[in-house]
Amino acid sequence: MNLTISGHHLEVTPALREYVLTKLDRVTRHFDQVVDVTVLLSVEKQKEKDRRQKAEVNLHVKGKDIFVETAHEDLYAAIDQLMDKLDRQVCRHKDKVQDHHHASPKRDGVWDNAQ
Repeated sequence: MNLTISGHHLEVTPALREYVLTKLDRVTRHFDQVVDVTVLLSVEKQKEKDRRQKAEVNLHVKGKDIFVETAHEDLYAAIDQLMDKLDRQVCRHKDKVQDHHHASPKRDGVWDNAQ
């Protein structure tokens, strides 16, 4: 898994990097076919003070690219919301990829002798 954590208008400290890594462990625990992860943490220079810390992730898994972004006034809260959204999307993708079709009893020959 290739991981890139970068900052836009802020420096990515080792504490921020470690926080993102611990949160990403939850996603990779659910779905282990993650190929590439790019995390961008940024501070937006807006007039309004709320929701200026922004976190976004671009996750490349086998067969699909997943993009999620969140904004919050606290960067750690934005990362928490980001990982929650990403976890839901990865679980949804995993459910779509898995084969949920079971062989019907008629096809197995079980019901042939019952008649």
